[in-house]
Amino acid sequence: MTAPVRVLVCDDQELIRAGFATIIDAQPDMEIVGECGDGRAAVDLAVRLRPDVVVMDVRMPVLDGIEATRLLAGAGVPEPVKVLVVTTFNLDEYVYEALRAGASGFLLKDAPPAQLLHGIRTVATGAALLAPEVTRRLVGRYAARIRPAEGDPGGGALTPREMEVLRLIAEGLSNSEIAAALVISQETVKTYVSRILTKLDLRDRVQAVVYAYRRGLVT
Repeated sequence: MTAPVRVLVCDDQELIRAGFATIIDAQPDMEIVGECGDGRAAVDLAVRLRPDVVVMDVRMPVLDGIEATRLLAGAGVPEPVKVLVVTTFNLDEYVYEALRAGASGFLLKDAPPAQLLHGIRTVATGAALLAPEVTRRLVGRYAARIRPAEGDPGGGALTPREMEVLRLIAEGLSNSEIAAALVISQETVKTYVSRILTKLDLRDRVQAVVYAYRRGLVT
C-alpha cells in the first residue's frame, strides 16, 4: 500500500478550512495532519509535522501566505515543503509573488473539489500545477508589474530552440500546444522542458514562468 499524502491546510477562514479538510480527509489516499489560520502557525506546523503538501491561503493575519511560502519553499531552504496556494484570483494581487516565493502551483478557491484533489496529488508527486488558462490570466494581468532582473538577460545557457520553448511555457501553453506550435512531438517538448529546468537550475514549470518574466524574455 502507498502511504497517503499528508496535507496541512492553512486558511484564516474557518469555514473554508473545514471544507477543505473534510474533502481531503474523505479521500483514501490522503490525510489531514493539521489545520491552522495564519502563516506563522503554518510554518511552525509544517516544520514540526513535515506534511507532503501545504494548502496555503494568501491573505492571512500574523504572517501572510507569501512570506510563509518563502520560509517553507523559497530559495535556500534546506528541506523545502511543497506548497499549493489557493486564492480568490480577482482579489489577491500577489499570486505571482507567491509562485516566485517557491509555491508549486495555485488554484482558485472556487475550484470544484475534484480540482483541489487533483492539485494536491499533482504537487505531491513533485510536479507543478500551472493550468495554462490560469497562467494566461495571471501573467496577462500582472506582467506590467514584473520587473526584469538587471544585468544578465538570462537564458544564455539555452539553445535557440530551448529559448523558444521557454517563451511558450511562460505564455501559458501546455506541452500539447507547444508541440503543435513548433510542429514537434509532445515527447520532444518534454525533453526540451527537462533540459531547460536542468540548465537553469529550476525546480519546475512554475519557476520557469517566473524566470522568463524576471529575465525579460517575455513581454
